[in-house]
Amino acid sequence: KNSYYGAFYRRIATRRGKQRALVAVMHKLTVAIWHVLHDRTGHKDLGADYHTRKNPQRAMRRMIREANALGLTIRFDPA
Repeated sequence: KNSYYGAFYRRIATRRGKQRALVAVMHKLTVAIWHVLHDRTGHKDLGADYHTRKNPQRAMRRMIREANALGLTIRFDPA
């Protein structure tokens, strides 16, 4: 549940539906298995927060949009 593939599934399932998300995860796993077998390397999970770390501004925009949909106003100040 707390892995890259779980986060990928949840991201796709919200936009495309559960079945398409499941097929997308299976495809991603198949490609990863192929690379592990072909390159003879270990598999490294990127982590559930990979996309948040990759693009933090996008995560902030999403949080603001969700809060506005609930009728809240949010302001982020740099730490």
